[in-house]
Amino acid sequence: MSYIITVAVNIAIFTLLALSLNIITGYAGQSAMGHAAFFGIGAYTAALMTNAGISFWLSLPAAMLVTAAAGGLLGVISLRVRDDFLAITTIGINFVMVALFQNMKIFGASLGMSVTPPTFFGAKMTPMHFLVLLLILIVLTCLLTRKMTKSWFGLALASLRNDEGAAMSFGINVSQYKILAFILGTAIAGLTGAIYVHRMTFIFSSSFAFTVSISILSMVVVGGIGTIRGPLLGALILGAAPEVLRFAADYRMILYGGILVLMMRFQPQGLLGCDSFILRGLHKLFPKDKAGEMNG
Repeated sequence: MSYIITVAVNIAIFTLLALSLNIITGYAGQSAMGHAAFFGIGAYTAALMTNAGISFWLSLPAAMLVTAAAGGLLGVISLRVRDDFLAITTIGINFVMVALFQNMKIFGASLGMSVTPPTFFGAKMTPMHFLVLLLILIVLTCLLTRKMTKSWFGLALASLRNDEGAAMSFGINVSQYKILAFILGTAIAGLTGAIYVHRMTFIFSSSFAFTVSISILSMVVVGGIGTIRGPLLGALILGAAPEVLRFAADYRMILYGGILVLMMRFQPQGLLGCDSFILRGLHKLFPKDKAGEMNG
């Protein structure tokens, strides 16, 4: 049972990361491929604060604020570079942050960094406590995303994703919404990092390498970019895959890369994205017109 809970915690962590990246890439249409950098910024920020004697619960919002500030800076950069150039920039940021984590003594350098396990009402937090906390945050993030898509903010992001020039012609402040999308998405990633470091109690710079960014992006793309259900499904499938395919652990990145190529070539909508083959099949099985006739 403890093994299942541990796996569930890992899947929940990547679910939050996938949902956070989906805000930037799925809804705002920004090419962000270095999301693990912000995951790491949140983790190391929380670790430093906890080691300085600050409560775990206070380190969570602090990690969010620091990571949101870094995300806002990336949002400003995104005003100057777009599409492939933005993707390359985010990849570069990921490598730079990993190098800083690897070489700076304040981050433990190559020896890594440890933290004291957090407590809840005086008792050490168990994997089940972390799972419940993560599930609550996943639900809140889904509700926030759904609320966002139904608001003016969501409409602005949709117009930004489809055509920035057209959005500007309609009076939408493209710069403002780009920066806000980066702030929101990276803040959630930072919060996830803060939980991750306290769950693991020890981190290395490699925990936030570019391969982790690819894993997060794969979850969003495979599930269905620009939807809430997509990252949930993608994180569940690819999060459980390492446990199911332990015999192919050395080839995981090759498998992820192959899956990405195949999905982008044959099913760019993802498994549960808009107009995906699964949704088309469901619509054929349960046509709306027929349902309407039944209601009538």
